[in-house]
Amino acid sequence: MKKIAVISDIHGNLEAIQTVLTDIKKRGISDIYCLGDLVTKGSHPNECIDLIKAHCQVVLRGNTDRFISDDHDESTLNDLAKKRIEWNRHLLTQENLLYLKSLPFSYEFYMSGQLVRLFHASPLKDDLAISHLDPLSVKRTQFEASPHTLSQNTADIVLFGHTHYQIMEKLYCRTLINVGSVGNSLDLIRDPVLDGKTEETVHAHYLILEGDLMPSDGAISFQFVSLPYAVHKELNDLEMNLEPEEYRLELEKGLYRDMSRLAGKIKH
Repeated sequence: MKKIAVISDIHGNLEAIQTVLTDIKKRGISDIYCLGDLVTKGSHPNECIDLIKAHCQVVLRGNTDRFISDDHDESTLNDLAKKRIEWNRHLLTQENLLYLKSLPFSYEFYMSGQLVRLFHASPLKDDLAISHLDPLSVKRTQFEASPHTLSQNTADIVLFGHTHYQIMEKLYCRTLINVGSVGNSLDLIRDPVLDGKTEETVHAHYLILEGDLMPSDGAISFQFVSLPYAVHKELNDLEMNLEPEEYRLELEKGLYRDMSRLAGKIKH
């Protein structure tokens, strides 16, 4: 049986990715696949990219990786977007900036007779946020092929990130999994009265996929991992951060800095 650790959404959080890589090594897992968003938010994108390059066999490009590394028509950007690009590019080496630009959109392979497809957010766009709150007509598109996928076959298992929380759903005899976020874990459904403890929400999250690397039917399993890490250490460099209070809120409370954008989706 083959074990693969699948990580996503590091977002420049050095403490979180170091903790996750240590845990993966302790479990004896040698293969690590990364679904993108290595940069933005945290103050250590260079160090995080170097660790990903050293330890991951597959690395895909997320929307923030594209946003930071691509050329833009500045007339289409607001002031905050311009500042985010400038700040991240100031921190990154030219080598790592080019590395982000070179990353592929998707990856796929067979495990235990099922086609496993990986991408950052969706098969069509790397910034299309699809969640468990969406209707089935939207969620089923995650299994479909696109011009960006390696094959035009419909996937049996889809692993993605982007929305920063772990969830697994069985749809149409297929499996849809968000592997969660290593460095910026969030929880979308929140209420000041109903909320429990936030400690687990703000852990570093990843997935372990286990099965046989073959096209014939066999056993397969999925394990969510949730790891506490030294959030206070990551926040020691808060004065370096472009948006320090927003970053603190996300790391300490698991609250997305722009929850108002999600108001239409979340109904209590």
